[in-house]
Amino acid sequence: MCVCGGARACVCAATARGPRIALTQPLIGPAVFRYPTQCASMSSSPQEQNQELKEEAKAEEKENKNQEMNEEKRQKKKEEKKEEKKDSWKDFIYNQRTGEFMGRTASSWGLIFLFYLVFYGFLAGMFSFTMWVMLQTLDENVPRYQDRVANPGLVIRPHAAEISFNRSDSKNYNHYIQQLNDLLQQYNDSVQEGNDLCLVGEYTEQDDEPVKKVCQFKRSTLRQCSGLPDTSFGYAEGKPCIIIKMNRVIGLKPRGDPYISCTAKRDSLLEMQYFPSEGRLDKMFFPYYGRKAHQVGRRHILPYMKRGDSLESGNIRTMMLGYSVTSQLSKTCGLCQSDYVQPLVAVQLLLSKEDFNVEQTVECKIEGSDLRNNDDRDKFLGRVIFRVKVSE
Repeated sequence: MCVCGGARACVCAATARGPRIALTQPLIGPAVFRYPTQCASMSSSPQEQNQELKEEAKAEEKENKNQEMNEEKRQKKKEEKKEEKKDSWKDFIYNQRTGEFMGRTASSWGLIFLFYLVFYGFLAGMFSFTMWVMLQTLDENVPRYQDRVANPGLVIRPHAAEISFNRSDSKNYNHYIQQLNDLLQQYNDSVQEGNDLCLVGEYTEQDDEPVKKVCQFKRSTLRQCSGLPDTSFGYAEGKPCIIIKMNRVIGLKPRGDPYISCTAKRDSLLEMQYFPSEGRLDKMFFPYYGRKAHQVGRRHILPYMKRGDSLESGNIRTMMLGYSVTSQLSKTCGLCQSDYVQPLVAVQLLLSKEDFNVEQTVECKIEGSDLRNNDDRDKFLGRVIFRVKVSE
């Protein structure tokens, strides 16, 4: 340790800490230096002091230069970041320097597309294979699971829960007539003549037959509600016809003698007329084997046009059981590719003048068989409810 008592008088004592200390200016008063290990002399020459001052000035200049350099670098980085933000969206779409599009080069995009092509191609192949395996276990004609649809529902045509019209204005009920005509096109007599005559009152069971036959149900069976004698189906007279049909259920064989019964929800009876008589659903139309299983009655028709024939003339040659016949058919028959048709029941409401302008609520049910018609959870199971209002 060194103790200085005057302007240039110093007393130094050696210690065990660090290097020498340099005196850069005269000292006034006592001072204590804690770090030097020795004192070379009691004072330094002016040359040494100048040299030390120069070294300190050089060190300060270097520090200042380094600080200036760092500040310049920071400013440059800030400016570069600002420029990058301005040009980032343009460079992202297409970078002219690197040739990147949307951040990727052409080779990178090619590899990505190749990967996803192989990946999704594998998924599509696996999906197709599993679907093919599943389809091998299914029957084209009969659903695999059908135990939950044991009883059919009823539907009506015209397809409306509320049938309201003015009998004196044909525009009021033309759309109802159109719906009935559309339904009965496939029941035309000319089409049904290509189907088979079946035994009345007997099930048409054909489990072992590869091609299931179709029983005839001619439109003329509905008589006044067929639209043939009366093209307005009774709507012009205020006595509308409602056609009821039962939904198809594969394998359904109703027991007993099923028929449709309708009642009006009012105090007095509402007179009605059924077609066919008593609203019967004949057993010969059961069981149903599925749309694909039923062809045009045992005949598997393959229509083709003979030279000189035209659809307008209806002159069509068909192959039936290995031999050919020529049939003169009407335009309504078309190609005569008739399908299975379920039996229909038409109900004509014989309204009187007192019944006009009053809404009539009618409920129709399947009766006479084991088919359910009183399920509170399903109001359309074996029954249907509709309302009719005819105004003058």
